[in-house]
Amino acid sequence: MTAKMLWQPTATQIANARMTDFMQHINQKYKLDLGSYHQLHDWSVRESAEFWQQIWDYFAVIGDAGAQVVEAQDKLPGAKWFPDAQLNFAENLLRHQDDRTALIFRGENGSRQQLSYAELNQQVAAIASQLKQVGVAKGDRVAAMMPNCIETIVAMLATTSLGAVWSSCSPDFGVQGVLDRFGQISPKVFITVDGYFYNGKKLDISEKTAAIRAELSSLEQTVLVNFAGLNPQIDRNTVHWHDWLKQADATATPSFVRMGFNDPLYIMFSSGTTGVPKCIVHGIGGTLLQHLKEHGLHTDLKRDDVLFYFTTCGWMMWNWLVSGLAQGATLVLFDGSPFYPAPEVLWDIADDEGISVFGTSAKYLSALEKAQCKPAQSHQLSTLRSILTTGSVLAPESFDYVYRDIKQDLCLSSISGGTDIVSCFALGCPILPVYRGELQCRGLGLDVQVFNDDGNAVQQQKGELVCRNSFPCMPIGFWGDDDGQRYFNAYFARFNNIWAHGDYAEITAHDGVIIYGRSDAVLNPGGVRIGTAEIYRQVEKIDAVLESIAVGQRWQDDERVVLFVRLRDGIVLDADLQQQIRKIIRQNATPRHVPAVIAQVNDIPRTVSGKIVELAVRQVIHGETVKNTDALANPEALNEFADRAELKE
Repeated sequence: MTAKMLWQPTATQIANARMTDFMQHINQKYKLDLGSYHQLHDWSVRESAEFWQQIWDYFAVIGDAGAQVVEAQDKLPGAKWFPDAQLNFAENLLRHQDDRTALIFRGENGSRQQLSYAELNQQVAAIASQLKQVGVAKGDRVAAMMPNCIETIVAMLATTSLGAVWSSCSPDFGVQGVLDRFGQISPKVFITVDGYFYNGKKLDISEKTAAIRAELSSLEQTVLVNFAGLNPQIDRNTVHWHDWLKQADATATPSFVRMGFNDPLYIMFSSGTTGVPKCIVHGIGGTLLQHLKEHGLHTDLKRDDVLFYFTTCGWMMWNWLVSGLAQGATLVLFDGSPFYPAPEVLWDIADDEGISVFGTSAKYLSALEKAQCKPAQSHQLSTLRSILTTGSVLAPESFDYVYRDIKQDLCLSSISGGTDIVSCFALGCPILPVYRGELQCRGLGLDVQVFNDDGNAVQQQKGELVCRNSFPCMPIGFWGDDDGQRYFNAYFARFNNIWAHGDYAEITAHDGVIIYGRSDAVLNPGGVRIGTAEIYRQVEKIDAVLESIAVGQRWQDDERVVLFVRLRDGIVLDADLQQQIRKIIRQNATPRHVPAVIAQVNDIPRTVSGKIVELAVRQVIHGETVKNTDALANPEALNEFADRAELKE
């Protein structure tokens, strides 16, 4: 069945899009006649070295590209992009130095701050000078446990201006969760806050900070931002952020240490639910080029745009958001609960600040619909032209909700990639239509395919999402993985010389993409592979169900599907509701999708970044140990799954 088209750009929108301008640039330079996005994508894959050089040139990257675009291009892993290039990440994000607004912060408690590009440059210079004084230099690590606030971005830019490496998490991580991450990378400086706000509460994290500092023997300095106004006592190894700013030369401008294209920029972390998190190291140049492409072309981000993404500093979308500075846009930062004091709070901010590109998670949109929030009826949203969503699969019904209850005339771009590439494999395109339930396109320069079990590329069939060519934003490796074996096993062991991403997906008739969930969570009853998102899509249509999680349970030499549901307050899972759930799954999917067992739970375990953890639940119901519960935001939720009578033979 062909998916319904929900939105189509006008001829004027297509003509004015930067994607169109870039295509004309390529046509002129190479004497081509590319006339569609898909033709441009085919060229970008076929001539990927030329493509990435043109991304560098089109976006006027500050730095020296060097003479060679790529070494060992066809080797995965092993390809090395722009091997002789020299550049600085922060320098490219701080290219604008005028009085236009760079950053706006909105806090849950009603606070608001803003910083111009000129002021941002000044603060970065000030903090960089202080970091330099405590010995931070090329390759050193600066770690931050921070909210999504202005100080966090200033600190990242100051760190990377020196050629040092940035790593961050949010202050809601537990002590062991932070140590599992930062303990592996030996940071020289630790930046944190006194506390933070969430769901109407002010949370003091001073004891947590003390416990973390006690275990990080590499630390030479702790910097404290008085974010929650708790004014804690500090010791001689800690300095207040505002003191650092006051002590610095107010007239200073940033200086930038030029680095290699493949020198480390960020250390990011896998979810860590199956063990200690992998430390994924991303390079300077690859991150910059990919984000320039995704912001400038795929999101059509321009200087006059106001970009917002609801994210924490422990999720890769924070790193993605910050790169919007390179386009000269205004970034809106928010920290707190998106439902406090009311479900409309983010849409209030969208109107107040004139947000044009609004990014969030699929789960947020689903929860918003369950809360019966209809911004189209209560808000102007006159500047809003695009909604981006990621984190989990965006159900077709959520597409309907956006166009029915938020705004009709906008580009809804479901995007998918991950921490592994700090960007997207499939995402939006301003010159393509939006089809219900589909990601609009595969990213330029990326030979993304879906493989069947035999390793052959297929279309309109489900299979493994892969990338057949090398690309600049592949990680430069895992921290501490000296022989590269963990890195190889993570992405390249499944198919020879191919990046296997771990998503279960399909390429559609019009070259869109559907993601059905993670490959390692795919259900396999009777040998039939089922993506968990196919079940969630049906179950969460039912008003009584707030959310659900499905896992496979080993059963009588086969596997059966077990579904857990979290229901609205006061509702009990009785026989009638179970029948309703089974009926809607059977009617809209297949009998194979119907769970053998349905059980009610009070909470569903998820990572700190909000992703539900099917693997952890699967381990628990099989009596196995979940290796790293500190990676979870609510590890206590697993207790409810441990000894369910209905799961016993």
